[in-house]
Amino acid sequence: MILKVGQSLASNVDTTTLIVVRSPQGGDVTLTCGGSAMEEGKKPSGDGSAIDPANTGGALLGKRYVDESSGLEVLCTKSGQGQLALDGVALVLKTAKPLPSSD
Repeated sequence: MILKVGQSLASNVDTTTLIVVRSPQGGDVTLTCGGSAMEEGKKPSGDGSAIDPANTGGALLGKRYVDESSGLEVLCTKSGQGQLALDGVALVLKTAKPLPSSD
């Protein structure tokens, strides 16, 4: 799937929904949740019971997940139980940049 900025994605194995904030550099990629490819759209179609225990980890509401090597950044708009991954590599939670000291 070619991901575009602003695109809504939904899981087919749990309740996770995402919005693409930064699209990956390159072409066709596979974004998965709980080991299953995410689908374009806003309605998730799973309840979490079909997730393999090796692919759990959950996405948290309002948090951003990134893949530094490709440049992908997504925003979780509805949380779920499945782990997010891009081409088999787990996405990591984006951390806030530390503010400079005000000494």
